[in-house]
Amino acid sequence: MSALLEELPAAAAPAIALRQVGKHFGTQEVLKAISLNVYPGEIVALLGASGCGKSTLLNIISGLLPADNGDIVLQGEAVAQFSQWRQVAYLFQEDRLLPWRTVRQNVNFALENSALSRAERQRRVEAALQLVGMAQVGNKWPHQLSGGMRSRIALARSLVAEPQILLMDEPLSKLDPQTRSAMHDELLRIRQLKNMTVVMVTHDVEEAVILADRIVILQPNPGRIKQFVTVTLPRPRLPTSRDVAEKVRLLRMEV
Repeated sequence: MSALLEELPAAAAPAIALRQVGKHFGTQEVLKAISLNVYPGEIVALLGASGCGKSTLLNIISGLLPADNGDIVLQGEAVAQFSQWRQVAYLFQEDRLLPWRTVRQNVNFALENSALSRAERQRRVEAALQLVGMAQVGNKWPHQLSGGMRSRIALARSLVAEPQILLMDEPLSKLDPQTRSAMHDELLRIRQLKNMTVVMVTHDVEEAVILADRIVILQPNPGRIKQFVTVTLPRPRLPTSRDVAEKVRLLRMEV
């Protein structure tokens, strides 16, 4: 598979723009010269072996980690001056539900410091639970839920602030294959409904092919971009599809 240059849609300003971003941990260079545009409504997967800096890059985009050099721009604002963090949601590897709060209270947690009225917060919580198909479990406790249900509640908590950008750090990696496939369908449905921009970290080539519009392959030591791959296969992309299987096979040769 030959390397592909990043395709830049001329009519759209990027939702996320990275220019020559680098990061060190002590004397170790973990990211080097990362340049990437992510466009509104796009799903971009960061793919690569463990240790190539995928999660570090996502944390830099989210503002959780500072870059040591380079520029990060979100929605047209430099990340250091970015003022609309409620437009950015982060789904972590763990669901991070608070065990002493009900499902409804966990989802509401994302809105507690907002200027929204109580009535508006309640409306958004119920809408988010409805969106992920969990409206019937609002009064349950996290320990009463299956892993897939907990993942849906974590997604509802991320969506309740109605973000424009969703960052995902392998939040589905611990689910069984059937539940994970169902969550893939759910994410694609919600992304289309809400027109969110999504950047996701994965080490699963099949997941990247099924979900992403573009795949950014990173290589380690230090983490840097090896290749951009555009996925043009029509959706839904079934793992059993011959075209999907062939794309996965070719990508595995590159990762």
